[in-house]
Amino acid sequence: MTLEIGASGSPASPVPEAAIPVSAQAPAWRHRHLLDVDVLDWSEIELVMTTTDAMREVLARPIAKVPALRGRNVTILFYEASTRTRVSFEVAAKNLSADVVNIAAATSSVTKGESLVDTIRTVEALGAQMLVMRHAVSGAPYLAAAHFGGSVLNGGDGWHAHPTQALLDLYTMREHLPGGSVAGRKVVILGDILHSRVARSNIWSLTAAGADLWLCGPSTLLRGFDRWAAASPRIPGHGRFQVTSDLGAALAGADVVMALRIQRERMAGGLLPSLREYAARFGLTRERLAAARPDVVVMHPGPMNEGVEIAPDVATDPRSVITNQVTNGVAVRMALLYLLAGVHGEGR
Repeated sequence: MTLEIGASGSPASPVPEAAIPVSAQAPAWRHRHLLDVDVLDWSEIELVMTTTDAMREVLARPIAKVPALRGRNVTILFYEASTRTRVSFEVAAKNLSADVVNIAAATSSVTKGESLVDTIRTVEALGAQMLVMRHAVSGAPYLAAAHFGGSVLNGGDGWHAHPTQALLDLYTMREHLPGGSVAGRKVVILGDILHSRVARSNIWSLTAAGADLWLCGPSTLLRGFDRWAAASPRIPGHGRFQVTSDLGAALAGADVVMALRIQRERMAGGLLPSLREYAARFGLTRERLAAARPDVVVMHPGPMNEGVEIAPDVATDPRSVITNQVTNGVAVRMALLYLLAGVHGEGR
């Protein structure tokens, strides 16, 4: 099956109609919201990946815009500061021809004491049909979804989840690993695991993909993950993950290394002696990276504290795909907005 999505252009430079191919065997998208990746089965993750391929084709056009969401209102409501996620969602929605409204909580009635539920009801009354939300409190998007008549897409909530980041990370790994698969590949996530919603969502997606996943950092920033790893079932085709503070063992033979930012804004007292000591013991340097495979893929979800969790020369190393992650973020978020809008299959 081929779903026709015309490319739009200005009257002065029309772009001919083009199609986004959708496999006839692809499962129908069955989710009204996307609050975390743990609700997706593997066929649905694959559907996101193949739809992202199609959106990459759209982004490669002279005019990277299609009318798939024309007439839809996408409201972006962020209660936390953001550059990459917020802007990429805005670009993604506009590339699909949606009407986009951006709301920063710091300049909204939230500062006057308006509750989350009242804000959700207000934006819906103003015409919002799809809501992209980031909040400092874990679970807040679930509350929003319970009160919103349209679709909610979680742009990150507290320490809990960041589903679009996990999906773009998986897409980027598949793009750069030989064979296009993470199955059996050693993937290391290094840094502030405890406070990382990125790590939590990546655990779901990468183990589903069959990766050999290693979480590494100071023991104070790994609390609870050893129990999660021990309880992780051995399912054929699915990977388990290991938890260690032994940086050398984690990096040895690694196919992918993803450094995480030290989240000072969430850090409780006593978890780290100092950022200088963290950098000295766990910072990703070129010397330490030498233990990984020569063609290792270096990643970071951003924003980076260069010189703390990752050395500047590693961030700009030819093996680094950090800027590619940002680019892929637009395509993945286009794919998810498209699927959640019910354009492919029947969303519910």
